[in-house]
Amino acid sequence: LTHRSYLNENPKWGHQDNERLEFLGDAVLELTVTDELYKRFPDYKEGQMTGLRAALVNYQMLAEVSKSFSLEKFVLLSRGEARDTGRARDVILANAIEAVIGALFLDSGLAAVKKFVNKFVMSHLAEVIRGGLYKDAKSLLQEKIQETTKVTPIYKVLSETGPDHAKVFEVGVYVGSKLLAKGVGHSKQEAELDAAKNALTL
Repeated sequence: LTHRSYLNENPKWGHQDNERLEFLGDAVLELTVTDELYKRFPDYKEGQMTGLRAALVNYQMLAEVSKSFSLEKFVLLSRGEARDTGRARDVILANAIEAVIGALFLDSGLAAVKKFVNKFVMSHLAEVIRGGLYKDAKSLLQEKIQETTKVTPIYKVLSETGPDHAKVFEVGVYVGSKLLAKGVGHSKQEAELDAAKNALTL
């Protein structure tokens, strides 16, 4: 697996980076998880299924899946990226698992992807439900803040990195001018939820 940063340092490597596979894998993963939730929860409304799906396919969960079979050992990174830890490393690992899913889909089809997703992603469903990880963190944070300050938190995009099809957004959540926490995600909405979750742990 080749991160684009590796190609910047090794332009003669001769292989593409993972980004096209990540793009495909992201779509196939969302489809597969959506299909599973639709079948397993016939009485759930759209919002409930959306919350569960978001908790199952966010970068933290996908990073945990990657770590469960040491996928990071097989990802080629630049020297700078290899030194990164924490959130930045987790985003790389989440992208890597999406690339694996994309490759699996191309090589073996949707049935193989479903087996993989059921084993490594849907297996976290009970944990997600038990821990309430599917609940909308933004709503919970707003309720908590308005209980004491009557102020509505606001979210600001702090940075955007990566190509258009695989952007990573960093968002800050503020009360007035005070920065409470930051979050990252593949969309502004995911980054806002991550920021809200991080603020709730303060």
